[in-house]
Amino acid sequence: MRHVIDQAAAWQRSGTRCVMATVVRAWGSAPHGPGTSMLVAEDGRIVGSVSGGCVEAAVVAAAEEVFAGGPPVVERWGVGDDDAFAVGLTCGGTIEVLIREVRAEVPLDRVSADLAAGVPVALITPADGVGALVVGGGTVNGSLGDPAVDRAAALAAEGMLGRGESGPLTVGEGRADGPDGVAPDCVAERRLLVQSFAVRPRLMIFGAAEFARPLAEFGAALGYRVTVCDARPSFADARRFPAADEVVRDLPDRWFRAHEHLVDASTAVCVLTHDHRYDLPVLTLALRSDAGYVGAMGSRRTHEDRSARLRAAGVSEAELARLRSPIGLDLGGRGPEETALSVLAEVVAVRRGGGGLPLTAGTGPVHRT
Repeated sequence: MRHVIDQAAAWQRSGTRCVMATVVRAWGSAPHGPGTSMLVAEDGRIVGSVSGGCVEAAVVAAAEEVFAGGPPVVERWGVGDDDAFAVGLTCGGTIEVLIREVRAEVPLDRVSADLAAGVPVALITPADGVGALVVGGGTVNGSLGDPAVDRAAALAAEGMLGRGESGPLTVGEGRADGPDGVAPDCVAERRLLVQSFAVRPRLMIFGAAEFARPLAEFGAALGYRVTVCDARPSFADARRFPAADEVVRDLPDRWFRAHEHLVDASTAVCVLTHDHRYDLPVLTLALRSDAGYVGAMGSRRTHEDRSARLRAAGVSEAELARLRSPIGLDLGGRGPEETALSVLAEVVAVRRGGGGLPLTAGTGPVHRT
């Protein structure tokens, strides 16, 4: 989603007309949730997706009508619709999509800049396409055309942003009918869409071995802010990890201790050092931190030896139970790339609550709500 905003901002700066289609609501086994967006440029270029390929052709057709002077529209597609299979939506879900032109007054440069700086930000756009509001970093930019509506929308959006939620919001007659309930001083009722962009989750990789290279690349592709840390100067070379946000030459435990305030439930810690001098101290800290995922590379024999050493260092059984070792899911893969894929698969499964089993082994909706 961030790359869609960045591209929209770039097209806005260059004067390229484009239409943004954004999922407002999703039900059932829909592949994308609220806030997911797709861009259609006037010259036919496409960036992003709202359904994983099911209804994109229909979105392009609707965008062409907007380019021709039509108003913003909210379309709904689902298997229950008469034209669902003609459109191609066969996933079993239903999506509601707001389709509107990206106008010059929408402050997308501000959104893009906040995303680059790691500042949580929310973009508020109305269903009628008039005005836009950006909330984040304690400031509000833009306008929806009514100061009372601006105040009510900003108040509600701040709450949604704090929870990383995106979706529809109706403000009017002294209330805001969204997740936050009451918003005072609002008079004119408006239907709005709030797109929230929370701080990127962090992937901390300790040990700049060859396996760390694709792990950093795949992690960046999944939207993580990637740090690679290694005390060895010849290994901690930024040229080896072009996808990483930072490559640090430092002792893993020293760097972790200095940055532990950044660790939360969305943080993944992957220790690839294969050296007790480095991995035991940082694992002790990571297992006692708020990190949602802590994994360490090595064989089962290495794991048993490492576990005994961690116990001897005072790590409790409850803390040790958090350790994912040997790291990754059993995909039967070999080499750095396939190993990195298995590690990130486990990271995603832990973060999203997945079981890591083949979908053919389960029942019910494919996509969790």
